Amino acid sequence: MTTTTGTEASSAGSAAQRERRKRILDATIALASEGGFDAVQMRTVADDAEVALGTLYRYFPSKIHLLVSALDREFERAERRTAELAVPGDTPHERVMFILGRTTAALQKSPLLTEAMVRAFMFADASVAGEIHQVGTRLITMISRAMTGSPYHSQATEEEAAIVRVISDVWLAALVGWVTGRTTAEDVEKQIDVAVRLLLR
Repeated sequence: MTTTTGTEASSAGSAAQRERRKRILDATIALASEGGFDAVQMRTVADDAEVALGTLYRYFPSKIHLLVSALDREFERAERRTAELAVPGDTPHERVMFILGRTTAALQKSPLLTEAMVRAFMFADASVAGEIHQVGTRLITMISRAMTGSPYHSQATEEEAAIVRVISDVWLAALVGWVTGRTTAEDVEKQIDVAVRLLLR
């Protein structure tokens, strides 16, 4: 069976296909927001999105694909916002912390959804490589824009991309600690701040 990955479907297909994909992700996010990772069941998503179960599987082969694609959509919105404004801050450290702080705060407003998306990201295997790559690309774009101070900076250098990958790893690990109850929201900010300060000094 030929499947259309979340990454491919977001930029290809007819208007009807894009609308169908949007309904599927809307349903996924609503379920995860109310019940976390375990609440996202493929049949329930299909019913709530008003699509056939087979159609859902053609778009997203598993709930991991669904939730990582939902994470990508959240970052897509954040990336779009960073392209529309000059990030405040006099130094790369201040600007990167502004972006990560605002994004973290948005995620922490919906803890069950964040728990579901972070768990999916952690569990993702090679079959979700396209969606994982898309999430990483959005993070690189957002953070490198903050590093340079330019909302028009769209192509990170190799060094910038390497720095962003380390910052992203620390950020994800901090979020994992938060969603599992091992650390507080303040701990997340402190851990990210240390990493960003060391990497960008």
